[in-house]
Amino acid sequence: MQSVPNFVSLNGPDNVGKTTQLRRLVDFWSGFQPLGAVHEHDPEPWAEVAVGDYATWWFETSTTMELTTMLLAGHAKRAAARETGRTGLLDRGLPMLLAVAAATCVVKDRLAVREALGTVAGIARARPTPVETSVLLLPARDPDRSYAITSAREGRSWTGIYPAYQMALHSVLLRQADNGVYSAVVDCQDRSTDDVYAEVLGCVSAHLPVTSLEDGSPR
Repeated sequence: MQSVPNFVSLNGPDNVGKTTQLRRLVDFWSGFQPLGAVHEHDPEPWAEVAVGDYATWWFETSTTMELTTMLLAGHAKRAAARETGRTGLLDRGLPMLLAVAAATCVVKDRLAVREALGTVAGIARARPTPVETSVLLLPARDPDRSYAITSAREGRSWTGIYPAYQMALHSVLLRQADNGVYSAVVDCQDRSTDDVYAEVLGCVSAHLPVTSLEDGSPR
């Protein structure tokens, strides 16, 4: 019998629709356990760095090792919160956390995308990480178009270093997609929320036992 995956994650840049799709998946099957984001499971270190200028710490004073290690520590604690027999539903899984760290490394350390990804991958290799079924939501396949779509949805202008970071993040995610890092990639450009959800559900359902879906019928 096919086993139920321990974790399913939805990944993608800001404003791509991860939260909306996560809510719909929770409503679809009672076997999902929403576990949210990493900072919710390891709040103390994030609260400490947020006391001062959070953006300065993130993009200037923190090291790539420090930031990546904090993200991975929160990811490990989040994984430990999964209840036995349920599938943890993650807002940004491991590949996305590495993408975030790599994009930060690009703008902070002025590394190329490939070098930044290699740097954070080397840090991650030193820590055990839970296996997950990861779905990447892409606003568009072109990084400039992808950035334009999500920045327009923000409703206000991104300032400071954040636009450069977001551009780097879109490039990192596309590189990961090209390298087959994610279990599935969903192109969201010019598609309705319902169309995107149908594809997301198809991607996720392919990794769930049929009997589990029958037992936990859509609500």
